[in-house]
Amino acid sequence: MTLNRRNLFSFGAATAVLAASGEVASASPDVPTPSLPGFRSGYAKVNGIRMHYVTGGRGRPLVLVPGWPQTWWEFRKIMPALARRYRVIAVDLRGQGGSDKPQGGYDKKTMARDIHELVRSLGYSTVDIAGHDIGAMVAFSFAANHPEATRSVTVMDVGHPDENLFNIPLLAPPGVPVHVWWFAFNQVRGLPEALLVGRFRVMVDWLFDNLMVNPAAVSDRDRAIYASAYNRLDAIRAGNAWYQAFYQDIEDQKAYGKVTAPMLGLAASYNDTLEHTLPQKGTDVRLAKIADTGHFFPEEQPEAVVKALTEFLG
Repeated sequence: MTLNRRNLFSFGAATAVLAASGEVASASPDVPTPSLPGFRSGYAKVNGIRMHYVTGGRGRPLVLVPGWPQTWWEFRKIMPALARRYRVIAVDLRGQGGSDKPQGGYDKKTMARDIHELVRSLGYSTVDIAGHDIGAMVAFSFAANHPEATRSVTVMDVGHPDENLFNIPLLAPPGVPVHVWWFAFNQVRGLPEALLVGRFRVMVDWLFDNLMVNPAAVSDRDRAIYASAYNRLDAIRAGNAWYQAFYQDIEDQKAYGKVTAPMLGLAASYNDTLEHTLPQKGTDVRLAKIADTGHFFPEEQPEAVVKALTEFLG
């Protein structure tokens, strides 16, 4: 099966457009927390929220940060292999999965602080951090705001918000692979909740069916896990808030110097956005591509992702 290019707006083919151009609500008790052999769940009170994380393995600490519309479960295929070499810490972000869903704090700088306080509470002063999608934005912010705690940072398929986001067209030009219509949809306050509460599986299925070369790589059970994590009003509101915070993220980005930790930009083969934007944002930037995959490559090509990460991390 090929990537559905008619429905998508390219992170790659649109590089000319993109690169050139309050009160804390507790985690929902009915959100399922699937288990992974050899790993255990934990919770920590950090930065005013209760944060869920999953740990396993031995060695240097490696933090994995997931994206939308997923949870830590998106790393289930790569965690066992990585745990042979590293102490893996997969998190649920503020607003995600088993973590709290407060009314605010969804700018990536605050979310990076959540993770910084988490790793310190676990007894680590320096970590490798790797994020995908929204998690990539948080991982970059972690490296920018906590350089003393960053041994390396890996950014998967998406960069930190900057002013290039203002150049994404409402109507995508013909022939470009990915139309990120949800960037705008998730900006609309109240409407996504009204449309998707109890029906988030529709969104999950559309994204996996259209943003993957092999949609079967995310099984029906996996999709049900993600849909359950986002089916509630507070979970949809929180996920949308990650996108609504882009304006603050863009302002924060302007104040960041270059990331000094070694940085890997890992992208799907059709996506050339990172190679156009990331080298200007770090002093030691490496780039790699994952072939035969769409956006969700930790699930679609896990062996290739493990290989790229271990070669980079050492």
